[in-house]
Amino acid sequence: MNGSVLVTGASGFIGNFLIKEALKRGYDVWAGVRATSSLEGLQATNINLIELDFAHPATLKVQLSDFKETNRKWNYIIHTAGVTKCKNKNDFDKVNYTGTKNFIETLNLLGMTPDKFIYLSSLSVFGPIHEKGLEPISEEDAPKPNTAYGLSKLHAEEYIQSLPDFPYLIYRPTGVYGPREKDYFLMAKSIQKHVDFAAGLRKQLLTFIYVADLAQAIFLGIQKDVCRKSYFVSDGNVYSSRDFSDLIQKELGNPFVIHIKCPLIILKVISLCAEFFASYSGKSSTLNGDKYKIMKQRNWQCDIAPLVNDLGYTPQYHLEKGVKQVIDWYKKEGWL
Repeated sequence: MNGSVLVTGASGFIGNFLIKEALKRGYDVWAGVRATSSLEGLQATNINLIELDFAHPATLKVQLSDFKETNRKWNYIIHTAGVTKCKNKNDFDKVNYTGTKNFIETLNLLGMTPDKFIYLSSLSVFGPIHEKGLEPISEEDAPKPNTAYGLSKLHAEEYIQSLPDFPYLIYRPTGVYGPREKDYFLMAKSIQKHVDFAAGLRKQLLTFIYVADLAQAIFLGIQKDVCRKSYFVSDGNVYSSRDFSDLIQKELGNPFVIHIKCPLIILKVISLCAEFFASYSGKSSTLNGDKYKIMKQRNWQCDIAPLVNDLGYTPQYHLEKGVKQVIDWYKKEGWL
């Protein structure tokens, strides 16, 4: 047994994958879920479930105290719980920052600080920098998030980094894709219907990370003697806006596809209108002001040299291999 590990946000795409990876690696695995979480994929008898309410510190204290009575603490915590879409922009900070703060404060208060606390952040923390020179974003750059999501992740990072001697590792992945992921699935579904949509007319440099490589990086961080560091995570390559869609088209059997490049001004109007109407329906919209800023960003390169040098990280899935795995899974499961 490699010790105990708690994965929060275990019902989500990334959290669910990390649960299965931790089981393969021989950890005593705990899945942190909300009362309303789907338990699909968490039914195995060797997965321990624990309900955690990060929004209410008093409730969270009781939940963690009950665990402590019989189990003491987790050796490792991988905190993936958070939101990427919200009806109200203020909710990003409430969940991604305040929820994380409540969790860590309660752990410390109860003497349950883990040996390592892994925080899953995002490349969006840095925002649209080096847009003209298109240099890779590095740790030396100053974060300039231009979305509510990116800002909430930055607030959480700054809080974690401000804690003296707190044993954290922060990971900032770029676009994560893999089985069960739904945003890139929409792209595959659109291409299957013969339409590929791209944002903007100018050159855009994209980076991606297959979920298994993200898991590799996280567990290397747990195993290696590193602490209080932050890492960007990608597959090490840079792609054009057409590369992903062309590979999907190939794996779907090369269907006829109409490639549409939407001018940013039109995309902005559509996104703001979608956000406006979604606010009246009480639902979050896939297209909104924040999503527009993400699609508008031209430079998504990042420097993964520290991850390679410190942890020995070696990506196993370049985009062609990863897309093949994903499309095969979508077909097998009847999604496509």
